Amino acid sequence: MEENKPGLVVGKVYLIPTTLGDNAPLEVMPISIKGTIERIDHYIVENEKTARRFIKRVSPGKPQPNLIVQTLNKYTNPEEIPSYLDPCIHGHDIGLLSEAGCPGIADPGADVVRVAHQKRIQVVPLVGPSSILMAMMSSGMNGQNFAFNGYLPIDNAERKTMVKNLEKLSREKGQSQIFMETPYRNNKLLKELLRILQKSTRLCIASDITLPTEFIQTKSVHEWGEIELDLDKRPTIYIIQA
Repeated sequence: MEENKPGLVVGKVYLIPTTLGDNAPLEVMPISIKGTIERIDHYIVENEKTARRFIKRVSPGKPQPNLIVQTLNKYTNPEEIPSYLDPCIHGHDIGLLSEAGCPGIADPGADVVRVAHQKRIQVVPLVGPSSILMAMMSSGMNGQNFAFNGYLPIDNAERKTMVKNLEKLSREKGQSQIFMETPYRNNKLLKELLRILQKSTRLCIASDITLPTEFIQTKSVHEWGEIELDLDKRPTIYIIQA
């Protein structure tokens, strides 16, 4: 583990949430986000273009040429990540931005946070929208005992097995099971859930959270089977409780 030298002023890593869709940032985030962005020039982001657009919407007067941006995505070499935190060693704060929602949650930013802890750099999480927690809050399901399972497998057989296992785990432990899908595959997944799950299992569907088209409802699988619902290309969180 690396040690910071005594007396050395080290910057912090600020975990800056972003909007879940194309709405005004300060409608869904506290004004403190604006102040943080206005004083930070070093950023680690998933997509530089969308990150710069977000920063501009939050702080229109911030000079874009002053920004120093490092990209973190599936193509990033893990060996390069420690160097992304070099500005902190030289006294500069860094802003870590997710593509949507909170950094480090279903997001590659967790790798940066892990290295920051190894380097004894303070990590500061900021308040902002999380589709996972907001869906759980509004589901009416067990908020005392729940698990987020990320994306389901793409392979049909593996996905079916996992759904059945999650339903069994929910029944045995009373645990709400949360998962998600790539938006363009939502309709296919919904049909599969209605076919695989038991009719009495409760299913929460939470789409377009924080957007004008927000839709959040919890019903039994039997009840969902009698409803026509188009989730195509709508960011959606699913929660089941048997």
